[in-house]
Amino acid sequence: MNYHENLWLFFTLLFGIIIVPGMDMLFVLANSLTGGVKRGLAATGGIMAGGAVHSAYGAAGVGVLVTMLPQLFNVLLFAGVAYMIWIGLSLIRSSITVEAVGPGTARSGWRAFRQGAVTCLVNPKAYIFMFAVYPQFLRPEYGPIWMQGLIMGAMTVVTQFAIYGTLAMTAGRSRDLLIANPDVTAFVGRFAGLLLVAVSAFSLWQGWKSA
Repeated sequence: MNYHENLWLFFTLLFGIIIVPGMDMLFVLANSLTGGVKRGLAATGGIMAGGAVHSAYGAAGVGVLVTMLPQLFNVLLFAGVAYMIWIGLSLIRSSITVEAVGPGTARSGWRAFRQGAVTCLVNPKAYIFMFAVYPQFLRPEYGPIWMQGLIMGAMTVVTQFAIYGTLAMTAGRSRDLLIANPDVTAFVGRFAGLLLVAVSAFSLWQGWKSA
């Protein structure tokens, strides 16, 4: 697998994760409905800032492992793949629902940005997720780890903006779709889960061949 194929695989996994309705999506939706498009985009910006920080420490952690503890890197790779497969199977089995958003979630634009960033940064699942995903795609044979991490971080931020920004700008219709059509919402979650399992299984196979 060459570097461009590796990036496409990463994007597929990334898209599948971000598109699943969850706390970040609900946070953007709440601010968009209670404060308008500008507040929704501010909340999106905060989440993007948190995602950039997560990407930076994920790349730094992988870089340290590759340089100082290459044996542990392989262990983390296989553990991360197993974790992502478990998440995918959980999504396939689950039924995701989105509840109505009340007026109590209103925030100023700057506060929505800060709240989005802090919420993203203090989420322990995000830390676990980054260390589960990045070892699958950051490889020394593709060049400097920091450059690969920068590219993957940019992809993460752009994908967040594309999905959450679109949600913010179409908040009313998005809310109606998610709440009034639970089957559609559940399908999105299950499809994303299938993507996670497929991409993670392929990464496991690639890692096994190169181990």
